[in-house]
Amino acid sequence: MNHRRLARDYEALPARAEAMVHVAMISLMTRRLTGETTPTWRGT
Repeated sequence: MNHRRLARDYEALPARAEAMVHVAMISLMTRRLTGETTPTWRGT
């Protein structure tokens, strides 16, 4: 749930919503390329 704000349409401008999707996809792809695991909120 690192990109929780993408679950709802909080953005007023379509360009900002598109930018948030790009940021989320960049984050996802860098994690996949580096092989790092997602930090959990449980701390385990």
